[in-house]
Formats: sequence, structure tokens, C-alpha cells
Amino acid sequence: MLGRDARDRRERCKTGIEGLDNILNGGVPRGNTVLVTGSVGTGKTSLCLEFLVHGSNSNEPGLYVSVTEPCDKLLKNIIPYDFFDESLITDGKLHFIDLPIVYERLGLEKAEFDFEEVAILISAIASIVHELGIKRLVIDSITSVCYRLKSQENIRDFILKLGSVLSEMGCTSFLVSEISPAEERYSLYGVEEAIADGVIVTGNLERRGDLLRTLQVVKMRGTMHSRAKYVLDLTTVGVLLVPLLKGGSVAGGG
Repeated sequence: MLGRDARDRRERCKTGIEGLDNILNGGVPRGNTVLVTGSVGTGKTSLCLEFLVHGSNSNEPGLYVSVTEPCDKLLKNIIPYDFFDESLITDGKLHFIDLPIVYERLGLEKAEFDFEEVAILISAIASIVHELGIKRLVIDSITSVCYRLKSQENIRDFILKLGSVLSEMGCTSFLVSEISPAEERYSLYGVEEAIADGVIVTGNLERRGDLLRTLQVVKMRGTMHSRAKYVLDLTTVGVLLVPLLKGGSVAGGG
């Protein structure tokens, strides 16, 4: 009982996504590092962007670190959310950074990073977070970063140390993990999911000829939470979550 009470008392970082905050009993415990994992087209990036935008609207500056797709292209294709205003960017409440540019400025041009270069990258990200007063961070995708870390030891070191530094600064982080639909684990190397404080899984479900997006919170340290699967719908008012009933039917959907 004491353990449960302690979890319930942890300060929450409300995602602003009502259904997800309800699933998490009030939001993500502040400072957690969360793996947002799923195959292509399952809503990972949209979920993470909404998390940042809601934070920016609540005076919690956000940072989106893009590893593969240029931020300019990403912003052109962003869902026209009713609650998103470009002034968040011009006012310095929401920031977008292309990680390849950071690599170049740090002289990290090798295809594979060693232990020392991993430390340099962690220090650089932490410095940006500190200088900009960032409270919410998204790295999209951590899988692309792991391609350059290669070894499980380097991946473990990177996620553990980065998560620890960010948590000390009160920054809550979402790390996007890309997996194939047939994958039985939640990350490319299987290390990421074990180290992360939380794992949110997005997926596709075929039902009556339709391809539905789904969401399930598999783990979240520091809070009681539902592990049920929900249907995820992307709309201009944000991510909507509806319970998926046993047998694959949608609550209220007949």
C-alpha cells in the first residue's frame, strides 16, 4: 500500500492527451524516459508532437530532435491541430533541431560511435536542454541513433545516462522506436525497452476491411496504469482514444 501511495504522489507531466492521461492515472511521472514504439504509420510522431505542443501551451518548453527527416519537411506535414499556433516556435516555447546538424558541429562523422563519442553526444543534448529550459523532449527516432551506437553496451549507456541527466533537470522524454509489424519485441536491439521507464506501443489492427491504429501502455514506472488496448484516432482536436473491446470491437462502435 505504501508503494502504491508513493507512486500516486509522484508529480505528473500531463501529456494533454486526455485518454492517455486517464490511462496513466494522471499523466507520465515527471522525469520518466518513455519509449513510444510501433511500425510505420501508427501515429508515433503525431502522438509525440501533440505531447510537445500541449506542454508548450502550458509553459513547459518542448524540444523535438529529428534524426532522419528534416524538421522543415516535418512541419509542413504536421496535422493542422486546432490548438497549435506557430507563435509557439517564434516565441521560443517549442524548438525543432535536426540531429545530423548537431553531429556535424560536434565532429561526430563516423558511422559508428565509440564510448567517448557517446558521452559527447549526451553532453551536447543535455546542454541544449539546459540552455533552452526544456521540460519535454522527443527524439525521433532513437532507432536511428542506435544504428550509430551499434553495440548493446553503448545503447544501454546512452539511454541510461541521457535519461538520468534529463530526469535531474525535470525533463520528461519520449523516444520513438521503429519496429516491423512482425517484431516480437519493442525495439531494434531489445535493450531500449528494458532501460526505458515506460513503453507505449502503437500498432495497426485490421477490422472489417479497415486498418485501425491502436495504442497500449505496456509499462510505466511510477504509476498505476491500464494495460488495455485502445483504438487511436488522429484528428484536428488531437489524439482520441477509444477502448478496444474483447473480440476486436470498438466501444460505442457497434
